[in-house]
Order: sequence, then C-alpha cells, then structure tokens
Amino acid sequence: MTEEQGKLGFTQFAENWNGRLAMLGFLVGLATEFLTGKGILSQLGLM
Repeated sequence: MTEEQGKLGFTQFAENWNGRLAMLGFLVGLATEFLTGKGILSQLGLM
C-alpha cells in the first residue's frame, strides 16, 4: 500500500510560499514607509 500525503497543513510547498509571501509583504511595507515617510502605525491611523 502506498501512503498518500495530504495537500493541507505544514508541507514543504506551503511553507516555501508562506515564506516568499511574508518577504514580499515586508518589502512592500518598507517601500511604503520609505515613500510616505510615515511608519506603519501612522499609515493605519493608530498614532
């Protein structure tokens, strides 16, 4: 019998995409802060 792996959960594929999207989000946040001169909390109206 062969064991089928699930497509959900902590798979290597999911973790790779999670890391890539996190790095992209961090880069967009830094670029937005650089272009506007305001921090993330100021942009959200929390400060």
